[in-house]
Amino acid sequence: MIDLLVQYTPFLIAAFLLNISPGPDMAYIVGQTAVHGRKIGLFSTFGVVSGAFVHVIAAALGLSAILATSALAFAIVKWVGVAYLVWLGIGALRSSFGRRSNDVADDSASEIKISKSPITALQAWRQGVMIDVLNPKVAIFFMAFLPQFVDPAQGHGAVQFLVLGSLVNLIGLIVESTIVLMVAAAAVRIKGHHAVGAIGTWLQRALGAMFIALGARLALSQQ
Repeated sequence: MIDLLVQYTPFLIAAFLLNISPGPDMAYIVGQTAVHGRKIGLFSTFGVVSGAFVHVIAAALGLSAILATSALAFAIVKWVGVAYLVWLGIGALRSSFGRRSNDVADDSASEIKISKSPITALQAWRQGVMIDVLNPKVAIFFMAFLPQFVDPAQGHGAVQFLVLGSLVNLIGLIVESTIVLMVAAAAVRIKGHHAVGAIGTWLQRALGAMFIALGARLALSQQ
């Protein structure tokens, strides 16, 4: 048991540091939480983790190698991802500019919900999945990171890959869920001191701009 802990401690530390590093997933989750509240933030987190697990499975099966070696496959996935992010951004911006004064939230509500945009938990989960699945850089990350900790002497490389990838995602789920709760708590304080409707409108616009910025970032990425 001690030998196992010693062997995998560097992996666990690296996985934790990677998950607390700011990145597109973190920006997306924070934005969703700030605009739509704790519940949507958590389901967005579940979606991102689910999408990452798809990449883990693909990497274990060797499918991610195609994205790493084929310029055409990488470009197709990348540009579909760019289009999806820009589409989400435009939708968020249109929603914010179409808001009316009756969108002001009830201050007596206990649930944090700065925006009344009709996004459901399922939609938030699906968005998170799509954003991660359509980012080829995530697939290449798992292809580059996980093999460093696979021990050929133990055999079953694909199984080790799945276990290590699942641990990375579990750590990510814990870290990102904690961040969601912190952002949601901060939103409660803001809600108590400012006009919720105005804040919701500007946060919605910021979320739309963030989606478009993430799309531009992905468009500029190289294989």
